[in-house]
Amino acid sequence: MPLFDMPLAQLREYAGSNPRPADMDQYWEHALAEMRSVDPAVELRPAAHPATFAECFDLFFTGVRGARVHAKYLRPRSAPKPHPAALLFHGYSGSSGDWFDKLGWVAQGFSVAALDCRGQGGQSEDTGGVRGNTLNGHIIRGLDGAPDDLLFRQIFLDCAQLAGIVMGMPEVDPDRVGVTGGSQGGGLTLACAALEPRIKRAAPVFPFLCDYKRVWDIDLAVAAYDELKQYFRRFDPRHEREGDIWTRLGYIDNQHLAHRIQAETLFVTGLMDTVCPPSTQFAAYNKITAPKDMVIYPDFGHEGLPDSSDRIFEFLSGL
Repeated sequence: MPLFDMPLAQLREYAGSNPRPADMDQYWEHALAEMRSVDPAVELRPAAHPATFAECFDLFFTGVRGARVHAKYLRPRSAPKPHPAALLFHGYSGSSGDWFDKLGWVAQGFSVAALDCRGQGGQSEDTGGVRGNTLNGHIIRGLDGAPDDLLFRQIFLDCAQLAGIVMGMPEVDPDRVGVTGGSQGGGLTLACAALEPRIKRAAPVFPFLCDYKRVWDIDLAVAAYDELKQYFRRFDPRHEREGDIWTRLGYIDNQHLAHRIQAETLFVTGLMDTVCPPSTQFAAYNKITAPKDMVIYPDFGHEGLPDSSDRIFEFLSGL
């Protein structure tokens, strides 16, 4: 098969390129403490939908830095209680999507929550308040301020907080909760499972937000990662701060969170993915110590992967 990244044997051994901050674990423990100190003020607003077997709600909660965060929440009208739940995370700049595509989970006896990432295509707020640029990029948002200002720190925490809220629903068995998503949603799947250790199964599909320096080194800071190139061109054109920038991005690099994952993990990737290169994904996968498996599509890139949705549905249905 053609190659643009490493051969598969090398991918299986690759340990990542982006530096890991020395205080990575303390950073995230402090972040989680901040999240737990917030009163989420959860609100469920019934949403009109013709499905006869599902109750649909707009769920709102307060996240870190005061943002009001939105998710769609659906539950079966009649199912054994408590029952399992699935958390769904969307791609970069997208939203939680239509109610319709969550109904299969409800029909399977799951409650399901789909997050709107703050500041992206859905209803969640971005409260801002960071120094420096706000140049159309969430990876670089907050990069010029304190590490706690990184926007993806707050988004990662929103994922963990939503998981805790769903686990606290009276109809949900907190020991039977799974997470899944593709691209940015895959990265958020990893982050959620890393920051909420009660997650039992995780199914990331070609995850974003992994090994930023590797993306740069193989000249793929384009498409979803283009903001890395634009940041250097505008704000550090001679790369005088390059080492510090990569280290700071390490706080929101899923390869450095992956060792925290306790969930059984089903990873799905295409080896021709030029949006989220395979090596960046393997950097995270190789650091997961929990039970794991990777489904590989040798000839596919960042696109629909045949039968992958069915495989993930089967995997999470085993909760």
